[in-house]
Amino acid sequence: MPTIPINIVTGTLQPKEIIVGIDLGTTNSLIAFVHPDSKQPVVLKEYGEQSLVPSIIHIDSSGTTLVGDQALPYLQNDTKHTLFSIKRLMGKSYTDLKGYLSFFSYQLVETKEQTAVQVQVYDKRYTPIELSSFILKELKTRAEHILKMSVSKAVITVPAYFNDAQRQATRDAGALAGLEVLRIVNEPTAASLAYGIGLNPQDEKLLAVYDFGGGTFDITILSISNGIFEVLSTNGDTFLGGDDIDKAVVDYWMKGLGDFQSQIKKDSNLSSQLRLIAEEAKKKLSVEEQFSVHWMSHKLTLNSLELARLAEPILQKTLDCCTRALEDAKIDISSLTDILMVGGSTRMPFVKNKVASFFNRSVNDSINPDEAVALGAAIQADILAGNNKDLLLLDVTPLSLGIETMGGLMEVLIPRNSKIPIKVAKQFTTHKDGQSDMRISVFQGERDLVEDNRKLGEFLLKGIPAMPAGLPKVEITLLLNADGILQVSAQELRSGVQHQIAIKPQLGLTDTAVEDMLQAGFDSAKQDKEMRALVEAKTEAHSMITLTEQFIKKNSNLLDAVEITNTQQAIANLQEAIAKNNKQVIQQKTNQLNDISKPYAERIMNIAIKQSLEGKKI
Repeated sequence: MPTIPINIVTGTLQPKEIIVGIDLGTTNSLIAFVHPDSKQPVVLKEYGEQSLVPSIIHIDSSGTTLVGDQALPYLQNDTKHTLFSIKRLMGKSYTDLKGYLSFFSYQLVETKEQTAVQVQVYDKRYTPIELSSFILKELKTRAEHILKMSVSKAVITVPAYFNDAQRQATRDAGALAGLEVLRIVNEPTAASLAYGIGLNPQDEKLLAVYDFGGGTFDITILSISNGIFEVLSTNGDTFLGGDDIDKAVVDYWMKGLGDFQSQIKKDSNLSSQLRLIAEEAKKKLSVEEQFSVHWMSHKLTLNSLELARLAEPILQKTLDCCTRALEDAKIDISSLTDILMVGGSTRMPFVKNKVASFFNRSVNDSINPDEAVALGAAIQADILAGNNKDLLLLDVTPLSLGIETMGGLMEVLIPRNSKIPIKVAKQFTTHKDGQSDMRISVFQGERDLVEDNRKLGEFLLKGIPAMPAGLPKVEITLLLNADGILQVSAQELRSGVQHQIAIKPQLGLTDTAVEDMLQAGFDSAKQDKEMRALVEAKTEAHSMITLTEQFIKKNSNLLDAVEITNTQQAIANLQEAIAKNNKQVIQQKTNQLNDISKPYAERIMNIAIKQSLEGKKI
């Protein structure tokens, strides 16, 4: 008789596998799954109580690691070897983090330019991917202990504003932890699922998800209709969160500590202790009006009004992001049906009040803000497992993607806020006779010139058969998958020559730069339009000069001296106009060259046609 496996934890038939949802957070991480009996998402809790796993790692001299609650005590007495806020390092270079080095009590190591930052612990270096994998391994072990079964597949959430490098780093960390990462999902999208919005196919909603965590912030505008979740726009900052409020409190207290300040700055243990006290004050002032503690013979005090004042500039940054997201979505605040609050930092009353005031309506904070993202990830995992076929999630790419064309122009193939996954193809050609190679350079950004955008990568399409300029047909395809990770391919259609790569972006893009890329696109729209027109005029002029010179060289025996002299003078005039960067003059001189060369070009063409009709070789 066959045996029937029963899960002793859930009391239900043992499923073949469970796909979990993971919120890999800056401050805390947690794991959830959809209960096979209730069909509801639940956060896995150790001993039925604690769901949060502090995103903290302690590494001793032998290389032994402690993760979560076991690592917490070392934050006060061994800070150099106790690592926190790892998520802020994901997809970052040392250059990105130069302005924030004082925030980290452990040692960040400078590597080769444009490569990932590393963390030095004793005599070993670790990448953020390795460190994140330690946290994911702990979550995996916890889930297997609670569920009494193997866990090997997961959905992991990331801030909506994570760039390609950060998403790829998160996926790599999952693989290193022994997890098959089925999907990288934006945190706000997951949170909306956790609130139950959209679970009813009849739901028609337009909502804003305000996600303010320990280290990251993002705002997402979503429309939900007939079970389809469509991200209309997203904005945010992957280096802005509750940690920054803690730092503001620390800086405030430091001003009153006199000569003791220098000692704190030199002692990482003291710095960490003060940061932890600031975090404690922030939490207590969410429910009380006053905070006071004696530390190192000093009295530290703070009240709720002072905390709100210190946090004001940080909150304003989040609201600026909200304004940009609404503009991108092209909707009015009054059209929103719900404002969902996500992330531990939204527990603070003045944050809720500030957000409610901005959106001019009450906010929805009915779900535990620490658990919302993990619960939503579990629902998405359930969808991928095939257990929920009523929902479809459509995310977007926050910045435009394109390639470099003649004159250093950005040819956008995938506009920002395009729904993903998405695949776009466009045909291009060569600009020189006999050209056998074509360099494909991929950029991300909103400006018309590639030099103002971020270069993601490039490759060389080799082996294009020698043909006259303009004859080869090279189809370039950009595929942005459901995780927001880019693949690029190119194929010369006549010969079948092709090449493709998965873009693993160069690092070095700061979070401020990500935000500025969008803002610069708006601010420079008119200037960029004028610059593009100038570049296009110059490109056309250079092409006209090249073609005319080639034509004269080939047909000099059919031209008289006056025609050649006039043409050479027109070319010189056009070259002078190009050097002066005046679009109108360039176009005028291009037309003059065309007017001079057109009559004899037509005459020679007629001669060629006549010879062809007589059966003579041209």
